[in-house]
Amino acid sequence: MEFAVERSIELLSSTPGTLRAWLVGLSDEWTVSAGDRDEWQPYDIVGHLIHADETDWIPRARVILAQGKDRRFPPFDRFGQFERQQGRPLSVLLDEFAAVRKRCIDELTGWNLTPEQFDLSGVHPEFGEVSLKQLLSTWVVHDLTHIRQIATAMARRYETAVGPWKAYLSILN
Repeated sequence: MEFAVERSIELLSSTPGTLRAWLVGLSDEWTVSAGDRDEWQPYDIVGHLIHADETDWIPRARVILAQGKDRRFPPFDRFGQFERQQGRPLSVLLDEFAAVRKRCIDELTGWNLTPEQFDLSGVHPEFGEVSLKQLLSTWVVHDLTHIRQIATAMARRYETAVGPWKAYLSILN
């Protein structure tokens, strides 16, 4: 599938509702953070999505669209959620994520981007020059990656309980 901002917005807009439908009402045993920076749990991932929306995607798109002298992206702390989100209920984080994501989507749609603007670029600290189209595509895949990560973290809670069926459950292998 070729990049299309309309398709990207469809998916980005659906993520908060998807996570809310999936996670609200589950006991903490399914979602709670262990505070482990190497093994994120659903709580950590929702916090990360908030942090990324506030400090990564739209701020970097602004850098690209400004086309100023300095097109370097601001640094992104992949673990920023661990300090910021501690002790807040998951339902509050899900509400915050929905609000932050709406603001981001509203700003993105308000730009009324032209096809030429998607080819404008900024400078990523690790990858070098990247286009707006690549940044926005990555935002979509980032959401999908973390949805998968939530499913995997939750499935692992029953890794032993499934017994021999583990051999047929790709999410556990």
